[in-house]
Amino acid sequence: MEGLLPVWKEIGMTSHDVVYKLRKILKTKKIGHSGTLDPDVDGVLPVAIGKATKTIEYMMDSEKVYTGEITLGFSTTTEDRSGEIVERKPVMEPVSEGEVDSVLQTFVGDIHQTPPMYSAVKVNGKRLYEYAREGKEVERPSRIASVYQFKRTSSVIFNEEEQTITFSFEVHCGKGTYVRTLAVDVGKSLGYPSHMSQLTRESSGGFTREQAYTLEEIKMLMDAEKIDNALFPLEAALNHLPKYILTEDEYRNVKNGARLDRQQYLTGSQDRLVFMFKDKAVAIYGVHPTKDQVIKPIKVLRNEL
Repeated sequence: MEGLLPVWKEIGMTSHDVVYKLRKILKTKKIGHSGTLDPDVDGVLPVAIGKATKTIEYMMDSEKVYTGEITLGFSTTTEDRSGEIVERKPVMEPVSEGEVDSVLQTFVGDIHQTPPMYSAVKVNGKRLYEYAREGKEVERPSRIASVYQFKRTSSVIFNEEEQTITFSFEVHCGKGTYVRTLAVDVGKSLGYPSHMSQLTRESSGGFTREQAYTLEEIKMLMDAEKIDNALFPLEAALNHLPKYILTEDEYRNVKNGARLDRQQYLTGSQDRLVFMFKDKAVAIYGVHPTKDQVIKPIKVLRNEL
């Protein structure tokens, strides 16, 4: 079995749980996912099967769209609703929609983020969430995250009884953006501790929620021997990369990993390219690390067609 399968991950499951269950349903071991979703988050989790696992890193590079909710008034250890409250500041009066919108716009573009302690980022060979579970806080390197669009999608609701404010949002962002951290930083800009009280990933890897299947639906397709109807070719993970159609002679060279002249194949600022033959992706080539005018295979996807 080979292909890409957009899965709808439900709340309460880890991304690893999804892969574990799929291996049993699909009766195959070579399965990987493209980008972890926390147990409290539902949404699109693209999964690669067989040879398509070679394209996972390219799906991870694609834009992601999330919808969710931010709550002002208290922050948590995990930056979402599952954590323990660490700081509380009652909201005594409403915050205007204009003020919220202005703050959200300040986060559009390339921004600096510090990964949350409850994340899979490694520091000194150990994941941050492992330190967090031990009650330790370590220095975390900041990173650049790209936010393409960040907008409010609901009224700003002031809960006088609970002394909190909540509003819904939609964000379009690049690889490695921590939406939990965005929620916390928005709160800081508005003068309150805050957390992400709900999150759904609407699209990832070029797949949307409308294309995604639940595990139950996948099992039904498998039982009915119709699973192939749900699979996308591995080429779907490479849609954002430039393509070049090979001749038969070029195909023989490329499938064997030959180095090629950069000027002949790459144009302008391009630094990588997918070589295609008979509508199939054969290899991904990129600029040689030490020979600027040469391109070499980054990944050979198929050497037999």
